[in-house]
Amino acid sequence: MKPNSLSLLLATLLGASSWAHAADLLDTFRAAQANDPVFAAARATQQAGQEKLPQGRSLLMPSISLNANSTFNDQTTQYQGTAPFPSGNNRYNSHGYGVNLTQPLFRQQNWLAYTEAELQVAQAEAQFKIAGQDLILRVAQAYFDVLIAQDNVQLAGAQKTAIAEQLEQAKRNFEVGSATITDTHEARARYDLTVAQEIAAQNDLEIRKRTLQQLINTMPKDLKHLGKEFKLEAPQPADMEKWVDDAQLNSPQLAIAQAGAEIAEKEVARNRGGHYPTVDLVANYSNSNANGGSFGVGSDNTNKSIGVQLNIPLFQGGAINSKWREAEANRERAKQELEDTRRSVALRTRQAYLGVVSGIAQVKALQQALISSESVLEASKLGQDVGVRTNLDVLNAPQQQLYSTRRDLYQAEYDYLVSQLRLKAAVGSLGEDELAKINQALH
Repeated sequence: MKPNSLSLLLATLLGASSWAHAADLLDTFRAAQANDPVFAAARATQQAGQEKLPQGRSLLMPSISLNANSTFNDQTTQYQGTAPFPSGNNRYNSHGYGVNLTQPLFRQQNWLAYTEAELQVAQAEAQFKIAGQDLILRVAQAYFDVLIAQDNVQLAGAQKTAIAEQLEQAKRNFEVGSATITDTHEARARYDLTVAQEIAAQNDLEIRKRTLQQLINTMPKDLKHLGKEFKLEAPQPADMEKWVDDAQLNSPQLAIAQAGAEIAEKEVARNRGGHYPTVDLVANYSNSNANGGSFGVGSDNTNKSIGVQLNIPLFQGGAINSKWREAEANRERAKQELEDTRRSVALRTRQAYLGVVSGIAQVKALQQALISSESVLEASKLGQDVGVRTNLDVLNAPQQQLYSTRRDLYQAEYDYLVSQLRLKAAVGSLGEDELAKINQALH
């Protein structure tokens, strides 16, 4: 948690007029939902995946086709020998139309393709859920990256100010003969180094802002920092293996792999079904009309038919057996990918859990280290005032350690919050509600 004076200094450096109107993490996430092209592409992919189900269902439904024709005929007939019909030329128009209906009665491959479509839709939904969780993580990471970059600019500026004061004091002490020129040179070197660090921090801040801009399609201005609501909370339940069990049940990555294994299993059966006969109900209606013909008279024909058609594949060059073997190999691949995903999910869950637990310990340790560093610096300054410490002593360990510890503390706090989100994502429960809880830690 930052001291109020440092927050005010940071606001001044960034040209912020008021933190009250600054964007928080939830605002930034909603802006990214509306503007991030990666998430928009994932939404379109989900919509495309949902169409697999009606496409699979269509294989079980009747298909109806309409055909029509209109033809001009120019026919010349010359009969050989004696014929009861005269030879000659006939010109006439003919036209007609027909309607054909085919209703599959038994097509095992079509039914299996339909059940595969259901699994493909489930995969699309799980993939979109992953995209939503990934967006939350990317927004949170980019948001906190901007904050830590702002903190680094702030700390570099504060450190430069402090070293500038030490430099002026070293100059005065040298002028009155109470210090050597070495102290002045040392303070000048530290000051120049801090100026370079401040420039690098400002450059890094610009890059971090541009990264966040890529998500929300606008340049971020004021962002809320951590406030008094920031608390360290251990994972509940405090049992890593229970989190792993939860991930095995609810992880969207595992759901995709499981659906892929089931699809591969059905593909084996579907390709095996290439040897099976198919049975269809077939019906057609056609009407044709001609105002002339070979014998000089017109005709008007209507045809209606309905029946059952059986088709038995006998030999197709070995393609069916080859596809069957291919499907069996793909089934084994999907099985191994499922096992790999299961292990990866367990590993990521354990890493995320340990990230939260170790993050809590690290933040607490750095909070205590910050208190100790501040005490050491104050003691060193007091020692300088009474003459037992030199300006060089203050510039070296105490002051440098203080700013380094403060920087590490800020980074640890942000990493802890991101680790919380990663743990929720590992078990498939990361959503806007979880982000809102993290958002409460901001001003």
